[in-house]
Amino acid sequence: MADRSRIEPSDARSRLSDALARAGRGSQSALAEIYEATSAKLFGICLRILGDRGEAEDALQDIYLNVWRRAGSFDPERASPITWLATLARNRSIDRLRANGGRRGSDPIEAALHVADPSPDAAASLETAQSSARLSGCIGELEARKAEAIRTSFFEGATYAELAERSDVPLGTMKSWVRRGLLQLKECLER
Repeated sequence: MADRSRIEPSDARSRLSDALARAGRGSQSALAEIYEATSAKLFGICLRILGDRGEAEDALQDIYLNVWRRAGSFDPERASPITWLATLARNRSIDRLRANGGRRGSDPIEAALHVADPSPDAAASLETAQSSARLSGCIGELEARKAEAIRTSFFEGATYAELAERSDVPLGTMKSWVRRGLLQLKECLER
């Protein structure tokens, strides 16, 4: 008899893609399914970028409103569902940060005890580890300055202007580095 508790990474991805398609057609239960499966991860992204629990919670609400409106535009051929959702979270968080004048809040370390942390199952952990290793390998193939710009942008939430200032290059140059780097990453990940 097959072990039904084990969920293959591709099954989780297909379920999330299916839920996005159903949400795009107006299914509220599909949106609830998406929220349950992804809210902890997206909240973590928001909190890391914004540095303030209240701002992160507000950003998360905005993100799921945006998912509700834009779920129909999700294309599983262009990105995995979690990548699409994480990009929405990152962009919304950066927008909120800019609206606040670039100021990040900070909670005391004790606040970390209250951050949701539902442990992923083994299959999800394996998928994450495999995806992370593959992404890391592809980033390693990039020219050092492009790799650093992409890491800083996506993992620290730095804007193009901040990256250009840190690297002491014109804004247009930085945008080109990131754009070209992302195109190279896409090619590498599609191999």
